[in-house]
Amino acid sequence: MKCPFCSSENTRVIDSRPADDNCSIRRRRLCDDCGKRFTTYEKVETIPLIVIKKDNSREQYDRSKIEAGILRACHKRPVSVNQINDLIDQVETEIFNREDKELPSSVIGEIVMDKLKDLEAVAYVRFASVYREFKDVDTFMSELKKMLDR
Repeated sequence: MKCPFCSSENTRVIDSRPADDNCSIRRRRLCDDCGKRFTTYEKVETIPLIVIKKDNSREQYDRSKIEAGILRACHKRPVSVNQINDLIDQVETEIFNREDKELPSSVIGEIVMDKLKDLEAVAYVRFASVYREFKDVDTFMSELKKMLDR
């Protein structure tokens, strides 16, 4: 592992433990050359997932795309960064537990909406309005009525 301070490759692990999410390993490292400490995280490499988009094109799964959509939906809402990361982790767990090598983007979007619905109602409606491409106010109102009926 290369030191982020001096770029030396002469580093060693001084402490290793499960990270807070229990899905990765947190390692404290020490650079033998400059003496500085830094932290790295080791995560299990999963089978690459291919996402089938609406136009039937395919691309490799990218966590940052889900994160960007959720961040936009939660903008100026009382949702913490930890809650957003937990939500993304839950979505990923559900996606990768399916063990499909290819998954339509519609399935991923529905999973995200299902999780957002439980987290924050306004963020859910924002995400749904973009994801489901609400064409007019009537579509928007019908989605709101569904939420109120629960």
